[in-house]
Amino acid sequence: MKNPSLLLLPAVAALGLLTQCQSSKPAATATAPTTQTPAAPEAPKPKEYKYTTVEGDPLKTRIYTLDNGLTVYLSDYDDAPRIQTYVAVRAGSKNDPHDATGLAHYLEHMVFKGTSRLGAQDFAAEKAELAKIEALYEQYRGTRDAALRKKYYHQIDSVSGVAAKYAVANEYDKLMGAIGAKGSNAYTSVEQTVYQEDIPSNRVEQWASVQAERFGELVPRLFHTELEAVYEEKNRGLDNDFSKEFEALNRSLFQKHEYGTQTTIGTIEHLQNPSITAIKAYFDRYYVPNNMAIAMSGDLDFDQTIRTIDQYFGKLKNKPVPAFTPAQEAPITAPIVTEVKGPQAENVMIGFRFPGTATPDALVLRMIDKILTNGQAGLIDLNLNQKQAVLEAQSFADFNNDYSTHVLYGTPRQGQSLDQVKALMLAQLDKVKKGDFPEWLIPAIINNEQLQRTKSYESNEARAGAFVSAFVAREDWKDYLQQFEQFGKITKADVMRVANEYYGPGYALIYKRTGKDTSTPKVIKPAITPVPVNRDASSEYYKQVVALQAPELQPVFLDYKKDIQQTELKPGLPLFYTRNSENNLFSLFYVLDMGTNNDPKLGLAADYLKYLGTGKYSAAQLQQEFYKLGCSFDVSSSPDRVFVSLSGLDKNMEPALQLFEQLLNNPTPDPQALKDMVAGILKNRQDAKLNKGVILSQAMLNYVKFGPKNPFTNIVSAQELKSLKPQELISRIKQLETYQHRVLYYGPREFAAVASPIPAREIDPLTKKPKAQRTFQVGTVQEAEGVLLKLHHTPAQLTPTPPAKDFAELPLKDRKVYWTDFNMVQAEILFLSRGDAYDKALVPTVSLYNEYFGGNMGSIVFQELRESKALAYSATSRYANADKVGRSNYQLSYIGTQADKLPEAMAGMETLLNDMPMAEANLNIARQSIRNSIATERITKSDVLFAYERAKRLGLDYDLRRDVYEQTANMSLADLKKFQEARVKGRPQTVLVIGSKDRLNFKELAKYGEVKQLTLKEIFGY
Repeated sequence: MKNPSLLLLPAVAALGLLTQCQSSKPAATATAPTTQTPAAPEAPKPKEYKYTTVEGDPLKTRIYTLDNGLTVYLSDYDDAPRIQTYVAVRAGSKNDPHDATGLAHYLEHMVFKGTSRLGAQDFAAEKAELAKIEALYEQYRGTRDAALRKKYYHQIDSVSGVAAKYAVANEYDKLMGAIGAKGSNAYTSVEQTVYQEDIPSNRVEQWASVQAERFGELVPRLFHTELEAVYEEKNRGLDNDFSKEFEALNRSLFQKHEYGTQTTIGTIEHLQNPSITAIKAYFDRYYVPNNMAIAMSGDLDFDQTIRTIDQYFGKLKNKPVPAFTPAQEAPITAPIVTEVKGPQAENVMIGFRFPGTATPDALVLRMIDKILTNGQAGLIDLNLNQKQAVLEAQSFADFNNDYSTHVLYGTPRQGQSLDQVKALMLAQLDKVKKGDFPEWLIPAIINNEQLQRTKSYESNEARAGAFVSAFVAREDWKDYLQQFEQFGKITKADVMRVANEYYGPGYALIYKRTGKDTSTPKVIKPAITPVPVNRDASSEYYKQVVALQAPELQPVFLDYKKDIQQTELKPGLPLFYTRNSENNLFSLFYVLDMGTNNDPKLGLAADYLKYLGTGKYSAAQLQQEFYKLGCSFDVSSSPDRVFVSLSGLDKNMEPALQLFEQLLNNPTPDPQALKDMVAGILKNRQDAKLNKGVILSQAMLNYVKFGPKNPFTNIVSAQELKSLKPQELISRIKQLETYQHRVLYYGPREFAAVASPIPAREIDPLTKKPKAQRTFQVGTVQEAEGVLLKLHHTPAQLTPTPPAKDFAELPLKDRKVYWTDFNMVQAEILFLSRGDAYDKALVPTVSLYNEYFGGNMGSIVFQELRESKALAYSATSRYANADKVGRSNYQLSYIGTQADKLPEAMAGMETLLNDMPMAEANLNIARQSIRNSIATERITKSDVLFAYERAKRLGLDYDLRRDVYEQTANMSLADLKKFQEARVKGRPQTVLVIGSKDRLNFKELAKYGEVKQLTLKEIFGY
């Protein structure tokens, strides 16, 4: 799946390209005692690195090009001592050989396996075995004789076991964990393959050493077990109706181009006949420095960082990269209709073909997409979603180099046909083509996009992601920035021209019907012998990298008394304040300690509010007004809390808050909107039964933890829904501000400006009337004085919130297996056991246990079930701490696997839970990972307020990370074993299984306890 493809940056008046060489901020270095030493010969002058910048660039980016052609983007952002890194390769699935689709994606997996130094114990011996495996795969894919293929695969499996003895599985993941990296991952798309790490700022050299190592050499070890993981990833796609729809849409739009003729994951035929030789050739062809970029944003030193990158990556050799010649698609003159079947809810998808991402018309497409859907005031937002003309509709654009795609997507209401949904969505396109939308909408979109760009500056992931987008699109950074100025100049005439040119009679039309997909092929489970993972071993290279010295970084913990300012706006109405010193955005929250557990109709009231107007504004006009102000509001209810929020441009906080308070205190009833909302809720409830994620993770899990009556089933019945009156919900909305609550504010205004009461107006002694209030310049502290007291309407005496209502947790003392039937290729399994009540003293041990046992790709669970036994694509296990005092902790373990692997997968997980392998090396890595992460993590911005909210729910008045950091330093394997034996081992497991009944092995399930089928009516309560 792609990362967001575009970071929108503010328009700049003048974009000038500069070439500079200068020093940057001082680097963090270790210090040593000063001693007198003899004069040494003059050192060679350090190499100077030229770079380009763009005038007005808000990210202050420096773009370097190394001698070997490697592009490096650097941006300094000091929010925390961490750096987001991406290594991007301009090669994706469109570059796959036509007879080996899925190759780029499978290569992505292989790049994590190491080199002749990384992940190797005895590479000379391993190399000979890997050569045999490569030759056997060529023989295997060269024949269709079943007996021969079985023979070759048996040999592959046998030799793979021998080769694995010389390797160290997951050493890359262990190494990244040891240096405190987070988010180790990668993604492959049609244009690119991108590798990501979030690293501590003091670990740049270790990161650069490892990355240059793995991009300089490919050693496809542990190949056949990883191939099984890719099969499982394919199975997940076969179980995802949206993925199948999108593939069908691309096949229709791109009948010649690789965007439609092949998929990123590849065909089952090609996955079952892989070529290591072809993968190595692809790596050699495209993974060269002149076809790659490094993108980094965070707390970095420019000079030191580029010098380190050059030291390691500069050794890579460049070579010519094959040019890609895109196929030219013929015009589409009529709808190309495809029907896709699957178990999930029905919908319709419409796709139009557009030019590539760097073209002027693609920029206009971005504007059209926002005219249709922007979350508040788009044509689809207001005419279809706000008016509840469909259950849900949206538009989105997929931008790629050669072509782009614009997609309309809608789900029907009860009794509504897919053709009716299609007609309603196309009618919105007709409005765009005719210019039938308000004049203020384009300027408002431009302003709101700038707001979003400003917010995106707070994310290193988004900042570095923008560099990747520019590189992959082959856009100069100056041109990439320029498009935001050009976006601000788009006119209605531009929109109408582009709309009329590309939204013609020809498009891809996908009808998604609910039913059994008989075309789904079955992936056959091969016989795989578990391979050794050698978890106690480490390569010499690993030891060298870990030994590299780095300046120590100290953790910074929250001090709630200092980091949050508190006061009472009035008796019983506390304000918690944190200053935004970075930009001009604010966030305001009212938090109530009550929720749907107390009153299920609270959730309905929150939903109803978005369909209501107030005063002179209809619901649609109200959304438009907020959009014009660059602000948005929300009211949501969880089982035990209500959140009322307003956010946006601080300069418009006062009019936005005034409008929001008016809505909360005086919403206009709309009986038809309520009737339509009820009908939509009932349809959504039906559709939820067609969603395997909802079935397993919400319905089944709540049923097992609490019984038939639980937070998930605590809803208003269909009969009650149909008899609801508007006033029942409006009264609940109006009552929200009458209950005791607290106010959270994060924004640029001074504390006094937000919290100070407005002084009483002075009485004129002559007229005996209040004197006119002073007027102040907008945006000043004085103008803001008392804004909350002035506009936040509460009674003099606030009503206490009702006592908390929690559902009793079941003891889960017996071994049981609950299963639910669902038409799917995979089976998904949850092992659940109830632990003790929350205890903050356990949190440090729990943190280390989770990191060691099942929290990441270097954990015991991942190594055993995926790397060694190839039993799952996704396998995790964690001891989940409760989020509130008085509630229980739970051990929760998940496996998603091909149904015919279920017996081995379940046995493997149960064995690990009851007999946790002990590995000192893994413990050291887990300990280093936790401590490095905490030392470089900074909780800032509005997260400070919500960290305090979480702490209070757990009865804490301090930052619990301090305990984790201090106590994990000295924890041993004995400590983990003691915890595991006392709180995990031997605990009765309740097993939850979702899968197709004709694929599940019930004899195997019975080994884990009494087997009971749960019907959808039982677990949903309707």
